[in-house]
Amino acid sequence: MQLYYSTTSPYVRKVRIVAIEKGLAGNIELIDGNPWPEPTVVAVRNPLGKVPALVLDDGTALFDSPVICEYLDTLAGGTLLIPPAGPARWSVLRTQAVADGILDAGVTVVLERRRPIELQSAATVDRAVAAIRRSVAYLAAELESQPLAPFDMGRIATAVAIGYLHFRLPDIDLGLSDPRIADWWSLMQQRPSLDATVPVSPP
Repeated sequence: MQLYYSTTSPYVRKVRIVAIEKGLAGNIELIDGNPWPEPTVVAVRNPLGKVPALVLDDGTALFDSPVICEYLDTLAGGTLLIPPAGPARWSVLRTQAVADGILDAGVTVVLERRRPIELQSAATVDRAVAAIRRSVAYLAAELESQPLAPFDMGRIATAVAIGYLHFRLPDIDLGLSDPRIADWWSLMQQRPSLDATVPVSPP
């Protein structure tokens, strides 16, 4: 399999963490798929021109990150990161959706800030930041209510979201100092799959 990736994409990081947790990393070749500038290399695999895109051995391409993660989860043995059915499945997928929403809002802020100052929209940034703060508070409450939950897809997505906020938006108060978030994140950084996928900005 081939994974079109970039070193800073949180969506790619989520996929790479799943691959490591499921013991599949050695079966995946990483292909530089930097989605900037247009036209992008990854566009031949994903019409959206975005990473990640996973190319299977038969040439089929899968995207985006929730689809790829669920596919990888089915390939290896052991406990599934996404329960197959019932309330547990919807709980995990809901948490993943909140964390992915944090990523989407975070990317919105990052891209808006890269625009010329005279073109930036304060309203767009404020709306995204408010959504992030609400969602971080939601995840904090979830971590508190389920402290012994396994490192499933919801927890993986949560860790990636927190990591992205620290990486890209450290200057904004987004609620990451909440002990329920900070203490959990401190533990998660010691996990090999997270340590091996720390985002690195290109020189």
